[in-house]
Amino acid sequence: MKNKSTIKRILDYIGHYKWGVLLSLCLAAVTVVTTLYAPILIGDGVDLIIEAGNVDFEQLKGVLWKMAAVIAITAVSQWLMNHINNKITYHVVEDIRTKAFGHLENLPLKYIDSHPSGDIISRIIADIDQFSEGLLMGFTQLFTGALTILGTLGFMFYVNAWIALVVVCVTPVSLVVASYIAKKTYVMFKRQSETRGELTGLIDEMLGNQKVVQAFGYEEDAGKRFEEINDRLRGYSLQATFFSSITNPATRFVNGLVYASVGVTGAYAAVNGLLSVGKLSSFLSYANQYTKPFNEISGVVTELQNALASAARVFALIDQEPLKPEDSDAVELKAAQGNVGLEHVYFSYNPDVPLIEDFNLQVKPGQRIAIVGPTGCGKSTVINLLMRFYDVDSGCVKVDGFDIRHMTRKSLRANYGMVLQETWLKSGTIRDNIAYGKQDASEEEIIQAAKEAHVHSFIKRMPKGYDTVISEDGGNLSQGQKQLLCIARVMLCLPPMLILDEATSSIDTRTEIRIQKAFAKMMEGRTSFIVAHRLSTIKEADMILVMRDGHIVEQGNHETLLKKGGFYSQLYNSQFAVT
Repeated sequence: MKNKSTIKRILDYIGHYKWGVLLSLCLAAVTVVTTLYAPILIGDGVDLIIEAGNVDFEQLKGVLWKMAAVIAITAVSQWLMNHINNKITYHVVEDIRTKAFGHLENLPLKYIDSHPSGDIISRIIADIDQFSEGLLMGFTQLFTGALTILGTLGFMFYVNAWIALVVVCVTPVSLVVASYIAKKTYVMFKRQSETRGELTGLIDEMLGNQKVVQAFGYEEDAGKRFEEINDRLRGYSLQATFFSSITNPATRFVNGLVYASVGVTGAYAAVNGLLSVGKLSSFLSYANQYTKPFNEISGVVTELQNALASAARVFALIDQEPLKPEDSDAVELKAAQGNVGLEHVYFSYNPDVPLIEDFNLQVKPGQRIAIVGPTGCGKSTVINLLMRFYDVDSGCVKVDGFDIRHMTRKSLRANYGMVLQETWLKSGTIRDNIAYGKQDASEEEIIQAAKEAHVHSFIKRMPKGYDTVISEDGGNLSQGQKQLLCIARVMLCLPPMLILDEATSSIDTRTEIRIQKAFAKMMEGRTSFIVAHRLSTIKEADMILVMRDGHIVEQGNHETLLKKGGFYSQLYNSQFAVT
């Protein structure tokens, strides 16, 4: 049932190019007709060669000219058909890959967080490539193969109906064998695709965290994990290859029976004067042409099983529930005043594990709110809710009095400037990375933002300054330098609200002092949320929220909370205790 559903969806994509498909079918028909007409000409030619010294050269010459024309038409139509099939295939693949990537950008963060990135990459790259190979073979050989079988039967019935019936009786054996093997190969190719995605995920994980792997001596364990998955992939691949490889020999055996049946019955008919020698040679040629598509189609079916298994994984990604659509009357948040409220908010990543319960907070424009607490208390979750990376389970988050669920996500996020502990830079120039959120920024604005982020001096020491190309995720920069560039990116945009999630965690103490001064200037008149483990960085906050197990257990400024002698005081003293 799932296989039929996948085929139907593929046909829907192919349907966008129906005129190309129709033209390809017409060319396939021309190719088949001319290919099948050739044996008749050969048979006529054989009958014109009666014996030594008794050859009708005049008529034979005409037959040879016809054969030359038939061969030329066959070659041109076949080339055009293959060219059209290639175009249709790669257009369909482009459409599916575009759809998959576009859908990926609309998937909720929950899906991305719960699936290995390597497996997602494998679906969009490797699985679609596998699908394209199978689809291309299907277009090229299924059309011509099916038409050749039908056309050959027609010509054979035209030449001699009784011998043609012998062929028809033997044919179902080939179909039964091919059908049985096809079902087996689909299961194995499906497992092969899934395991390939698992292996890609592991390799992606190891490459992205190679320093951690080496630092903790995990190489041997990683190798064992790789060997286990690789061994499973080998097993599934061998089984898939085994079942697919016996298809062709099995159908060839049946085809041999067909050819032998035609030879025996045809020779009997020729001996008894029911068939000329030329007609027999034509019939034997048809028997070859009739059985050849079964070999080709059996090979195509194997590839199609692989393609269908890969396509099913891609469609499974496309079928994932996308982000909840925005309301038709969603508000565009132009320039937020910075009045933020969380009212009776409940949220958990897993329904069975409560996290944030009855969370309430009112933030006035321009206030600096620091969020502190032990790991796993919900600090970053609050940020996810503010940015609407996740929607609340109940309650609401408001900006300037409007529920953010009734705002466009793009306009909401455009009003926040965000610097995370985990830096992200794209492959490109330093200038492009700083101007990531403001593409039309002038050179002077970019340089000024870099100076305020204290990154200008190190950029000038780079080989090409602001035109220096950095590798993917800034691989040729230190962690601190990458974080400074991310800070400069926000300095350039200066939105009305800021989120600083451990924004200076990878910066040395001396630079951090200078950055804190820059932050202080940047935060003037802007509502700011600061998540920090180093409590020395949040002394100047207007309000400090102390979180524990998803609840605000304390709130107030630095001095008030210290005097209170509660949980915040314990956290602070644990960092600055004198031993």
